[in-house]
Amino acid sequence: MPQQSVQQSSARSSQNGRSLELALAAARTADENRGTDIVILDTREVTPIFDYFVLATGTSRRQLHAISESIDDVLEKELGDRRLGIEGYDEASWILLDYGNVVVHIFTDEARQYYDLEQLWCEAKTVPFDPQQRESLSA
Repeated sequence: MPQQSVQQSSARSSQNGRSLELALAAARTADENRGTDIVILDTREVTPIFDYFVLATGTSRRQLHAISESIDDVLEKELGDRRLGIEGYDEASWILLDYGNVVVHIFTDEARQYYDLEQLWCEAKTVPFDPQQRESLSA
């Protein structure tokens, strides 16, 4: 039994590392596409459904589309992770990209203020993300 527990713990740790890698890649990609107010929330202790939220704000429909498409490209082509679902692309005030353990939310400023996910998920820890320190995040 202890052997199985160690294996489960190791698998969970590996999955959490992969989830964080995806969340950081999504955040960096949002930043590279001029997304603002980028926040990564660690939701692992709040819900068993997913590990991280990535929140970003864009200024226009075109920018929200560009951010979401770039995140899709990076996560699929560079990290081999496919999106499971997308919501809000046509309306483009809040685009949700579902990667299973990581959920990316891209908002207009108005939608972000209205839905206020940071407050709704206030029990989640914020993961440090500084776009100026790209090298240290990828190491």
